[in-house]
Amino acid sequence: MIRLSNLTLQRGPQRLLEGAEMTLHAGHKAGLIGANGAGKSSLFALLRGELSPDSGDCQLPGDWRIAHMRQEVDTLDRLAVDYVLDGDVRLRKVQAELAVAETAHDGTALARLHSELESADGYTADARARKLLAGLGFTNEQMDRRVGDFSGGWRMRLSLAQALMCPSDLLLLDEPTNHLDLDAILWLEDWLKGYPGTLLLISHDRDFLDAVVDHVLHVEQRKLNLYKGGYSAFERTRAERLAQQQQAYEKQQAQRAHMEKYIARFKAQATKARQAQSRIKALERMEELSAAHVDSPFDFVFRESQKISSPLLDMSEGCLGYGDKAILEKVKLQLVPGARIGLLGPNGAGKSTLIKNLAGELAPLSGRLVRGENLAVGYFAQHQLDSLDDKASPLLHLQRIAPTEREQTLRDFLGGFDFHGNRVDEPVVNFSGGEKARLALALIAWERPNLLLLDEPTNHLDLEMRLALTMALQEFAGAVVVVSHDRHLLKSTTDDFLLVADGKVGTFDGDLEDYSRWLLDYRQRSAPASNAPANPDKTDKKAQRQAAAALRQQLAPHKKAADKLEAELNQVHGQLAEIETALGDSGVYEAARKDELRDLLARQSKLKQREGELEEGWMEALETLESMQAELEALS
Repeated sequence: MIRLSNLTLQRGPQRLLEGAEMTLHAGHKAGLIGANGAGKSSLFALLRGELSPDSGDCQLPGDWRIAHMRQEVDTLDRLAVDYVLDGDVRLRKVQAELAVAETAHDGTALARLHSELESADGYTADARARKLLAGLGFTNEQMDRRVGDFSGGWRMRLSLAQALMCPSDLLLLDEPTNHLDLDAILWLEDWLKGYPGTLLLISHDRDFLDAVVDHVLHVEQRKLNLYKGGYSAFERTRAERLAQQQQAYEKQQAQRAHMEKYIARFKAQATKARQAQSRIKALERMEELSAAHVDSPFDFVFRESQKISSPLLDMSEGCLGYGDKAILEKVKLQLVPGARIGLLGPNGAGKSTLIKNLAGELAPLSGRLVRGENLAVGYFAQHQLDSLDDKASPLLHLQRIAPTEREQTLRDFLGGFDFHGNRVDEPVVNFSGGEKARLALALIAWERPNLLLLDEPTNHLDLEMRLALTMALQEFAGAVVVVSHDRHLLKSTTDDFLLVADGKVGTFDGDLEDYSRWLLDYRQRSAPASNAPANPDKTDKKAQRQAAAALRQQLAPHKKAADKLEAELNQVHGQLAEIETALGDSGVYEAARKDELRDLLARQSKLKQREGELEEGWMEALETLESMQAELEALS
């Protein structure tokens, strides 16, 4: 387990933690949340041994293997797949020693090292690394490219894959979804659910946290508060505690009234059943949980446009792409005031291409695009953060677009984005990614847009700012088109989804759960075809039928073995769940029950080991079945 006792942690003049207490048991998956600068990354550095406590104790088992995402990628000449394999340090050590033994023709060492290589799963390592890379969106061709050929965001995906490749007892992930699209996030969720060790995860994605973690560790007022359950449970618990304070309660009631009014208005307008009902549920849940954020430092709106056109924008027979390469064809899209559209689709399908055409950053290769006379576009994309003037302050940025406005009015407006005091006058060069993103949104909000085009607007934003952005978008009277991997934002602010895939843009008649199922089916359909010939022996149909019959006979025992492994795995999962429930009882940690605790932990350890063995066996059995099924289909 990890135990922090009376811990004080300081960085320079800033005290991050003071007298903090925390116990996290082996196998738990905890989300680490708190305001920017609260000390989350410093706590990770402490657990990795890179920092020492200023006072108090930080204890974790000495034999634990710790894996974490590196924030800097410096081995630029390595191939991507080799860089990921480097995460398994033991494997690399055995491989290096094996090369030396082969050169020396040392038979004794070769026998020992081949045994060690097998125990380190060395013979499957390359396949496992490529599977990780595929899950994170890399193509087969990209896996064999140099690390230096990739952009910063894709290098962070490589860093994440390397951390996942490393065998570990404790996995520390700092904002792993920041550079991922929705497809890769859904894959990562499934991977982390099956991770057998202890997980500490810094994330501002509430749906991702809810899907993965079973505890939330909140850094607040230099203390650590551990909540049982996912992020939604944390919000409810914190809301109940804050509601006991009169001032917080009054603000909560005002927020509740605001949400009730909005939900009533939306229900009256909702026409598209599936997505409309999904959004109503999200809003009602948001009403319930908004009280957990009464102390948020953010409070802003997008100023209303004084003139508006209808339609705002009309595209027909649009061919969109770059140069002479078409990515999307026959695009038909009309945007009217009040439209709320989320763009879905696989990575690289053309979502950003569509948004850039709507924003005017790209021109359609062909087709018709008519912009309304009073169209005012507010466009947010990650590259715009780089276009901010590093030498200018937030106030100067706003003064440049509003030179006649009173300075105090501008300061008050920036205060809604948590730029207060000296921070309003500091140059942007000193700002974090999150602060730059907030400033970019502030500049858009001031300009009175009537069409918002948002391409991954929540990257770098913390949970409080994401909630404030969601509230502001709900109040916005114009049209919104958004690409985001933040499912909560999509569920809470969009009425309709468009699916961008296979060179087309079409209506997606479903919600995000339907999209997850669609994506799984799409991946299966897009998987490389089997290498088996379509018809191995055209001249001998009888031999072909005999081969297929023999293969079907072989399938039966493999299917039975896979089903047996799955049944036993489900049984182990049930036993582990019972132990987790028992360990969640604080009374079990009392001295009088130490024998019971020891037995529970011992059973948990054995079951987790068995779980890993069963999962590996089951996955191998499934892969064998899939291979045989593909061969059978080729013979049919």
